[in-house]
Amino acid sequence: MRRLAFSVHVSLLCLGLGCASVPEARIPLSSAASPIAVGQGGAAASVDVRATAAAISILKAGGNAIDAAVTAAGVLGVTDPFSCGIGGGGFMVVYLADGKRVVTIDHRETAPQKLQRSLLYEGGAPLPFAAFLTSGLSTGVPGTIKGWDEALRRYGTRSLSDVLQPAIRVAEQGFDVDTTFFEQTSRNIERFRDISSTAALYLTPESKPWPVGTVFKNPDLAKTYRLVAQEGIPVFYQGEIARAIVSTVTRPPVTQGASRTVRPGVMQLSDLASYEVIIRPPMSSNYRGYTLYGMGLPGSGSLTLALTFNLLEAYDPSSLSRSAFLHRYLEASRLAFADRNAFIGDPAFISVPEKGLLSPDYAAERRKTLGVSRASAQAAEPGNPLPFVGQTNGVPAPSGSASSDPGVLDKETTHITTTDAAGNIVSYTCTVEYEGGNGIVVPGYGFFLNNEMTDFDLPADPSAPHPNAPAPGKRPRSSMSPLIVFKNGAPVLALGSPGGGTIITTVGQTLINNLDFGMPIEQAIAAPRVSQRNAPDGRSTAEPEFIASPEATELSALGHQFTDAGQIGAVTAIRFHPDGTVTALAEPRRRGGGSAMVVSPAK
Repeated sequence: MRRLAFSVHVSLLCLGLGCASVPEARIPLSSAASPIAVGQGGAAASVDVRATAAAISILKAGGNAIDAAVTAAGVLGVTDPFSCGIGGGGFMVVYLADGKRVVTIDHRETAPQKLQRSLLYEGGAPLPFAAFLTSGLSTGVPGTIKGWDEALRRYGTRSLSDVLQPAIRVAEQGFDVDTTFFEQTSRNIERFRDISSTAALYLTPESKPWPVGTVFKNPDLAKTYRLVAQEGIPVFYQGEIARAIVSTVTRPPVTQGASRTVRPGVMQLSDLASYEVIIRPPMSSNYRGYTLYGMGLPGSGSLTLALTFNLLEAYDPSSLSRSAFLHRYLEASRLAFADRNAFIGDPAFISVPEKGLLSPDYAAERRKTLGVSRASAQAAEPGNPLPFVGQTNGVPAPSGSASSDPGVLDKETTHITTTDAAGNIVSYTCTVEYEGGNGIVVPGYGFFLNNEMTDFDLPADPSAPHPNAPAPGKRPRSSMSPLIVFKNGAPVLALGSPGGGTIITTVGQTLINNLDFGMPIEQAIAAPRVSQRNAPDGRSTAEPEFIASPEATELSALGHQFTDAGQIGAVTAIRFHPDGTVTALAEPRRRGGGSAMVVSPAK
C-alpha cells in the first residue's frame, strides 16, 4: 500500500470569500491507505492517500465533486508526477445532478503548429520510439491547468487558487519516497541522468534514485502552483511559465556527456497562448440495459468499448461458461481494436464514421467474423462501416505502424473518481503519457513535460494517409476511458484506469466482471486481467495470476496465447447504491495499492 509521509494539514483553505475552517485530515505517519470505503456525503478514490484525503477535506468544507477532483489531481501532480501533472492533459467526464446531464471536458494536448509530419521521420523511416520519447518533439501543448480552471469556473464552487493550496503544502513539506516512486525512478534512470533539470530533482547527487523513506520535496513545483494561484491561467499560457516551457522544448537541458541525442521541439509561445479546452457532449452507448457515458473523439475508449459490447450483446453470459464468454470478449476486443486503429482520430481533422461503427446492423455484420470456436492466430482486419452511414464507396485507412513501441506497455497515467452529497460525479483520467512523460523537467518549475505526440501513428510511408497521423494543431487519439454508468436514469458506477491501450480493456473487463459475471465491484476490480488489442501475433497480454488461472488453461485450448505483462491498469471507482450510500474503491495492490475514502463512513 502507498503510505503517508506526514500528517496532511488542511485546516485552512481560502475559499474565495475569505478563509474558512476545514476539518483536518490528519492521517498518522505510516498509516496504510484503504482501497475501499462505504458511506455517504461524498467520496473520493485515487492511487494516493494524500490526494484522496485532500479531496475528502474539500468535500467536508462544502466543495463539490468537481472541486474535489481538481484538488486531488493537484496533489497527484506532486506525489505521482510520473503519471499526472500540469505538463500534460486529460479527459474529465462530469455528471451534474441538478440538471441530470453529463458533460465532458477535453483538455488533451495538441500538436504545435510547426510540428510538420516530416520532422518525425529520418532516412525515410519513422523516428525510433526511444528517440522520439525523450525529446522536445514528443511534447504537445499542455492542457491540464486550463482544463482544471475551466472545470472549476463552469461547474465547481471553488477557485483554482483555493484548490491548489493542499498541493502547495505537500510540495513544500515533502513526503516519504515509497516503493512505487522508487521503482518509477529506477525504470527511467538512464534517461533522467541525461537531463540536467530532471537529474537535479529526481536523482541523488550520486545520480541514483532517492531511497525509499527519503522525504522528497519539490519547492519548484510549489512555486509554480503558487504563481498560478496568484496570477491565474495567463502566467502559464502567456507569462513566465509559458516562456520556460518553450525554452525547455526548443533547447532541452541535456547533461554534458549525455548517452542520447535529445532532439529539440518546435513549440512556440503562440501555441500555448492559443490553446483551448473543448466542452464536448459525451459519447453514450448501451449494454444489457445500462447506459454508458464517456469521452467522445478524439478519445477512443468509449467508442472501442461500445464496439466490443455491441458484439457481445448477442451472447448470454448465463448460458456460457466463464471461459467461453471470455473467449468471445477477447475476440470482440480484437475486432473492436482493428476498427479503432483504422478509423478513429481527431474529429477536427478527419471524418470518423461513428454512426456506422455504432450501428446494430454493422455489429451484426462484424459478428460474422468473430470465431466462436477458435481464437484468431493473427491480427484482425478492420471492417467497413461506411455502407452503414450511406456511403457506397471508400475503404478503411491503412493501420500504419504506431509511433510508440508495441513492446512497451505504458503503465502510467492516473484516474480519479469523486462524488458529493448532491450527487454530482467526476470520472477523471489525467496523464503525461509515458512514465515521466518525455523525461524533461522544466528547469526551475518542477514539472515534467508530456510525450503525447508519440500517441500519433506514423505510417511506414511518410506520405500515407492515416486518421491518427500527426498534423499541426491536431489532438492525438487517446485510450483514456473515464466512464459513468447509468441504469434507468440513475448512476450506478463511475470508473476509469491508467495503462495506455490497456485502459480500454481494463475498464471493459471490470464492467464484464461486474455486469455479466455478477462479481461485487471490489472483486471485479481485483480480479486478474487479460487484454487483447489486436496484436500482430494474435497474442493477448495478461497478468501472471490470469495466466495461471483455470480460465486461461481453457482459453489456451481454444488457441489463445498469452504474454506476461505484469500488472495491468489501476482502477478507481465509485459504486452507487439505491439507499443513497456509495462504495468508493481503488486497487487493493496494483501500483502499490490505492486509496478510497468517504465523507461519512457507514456505521
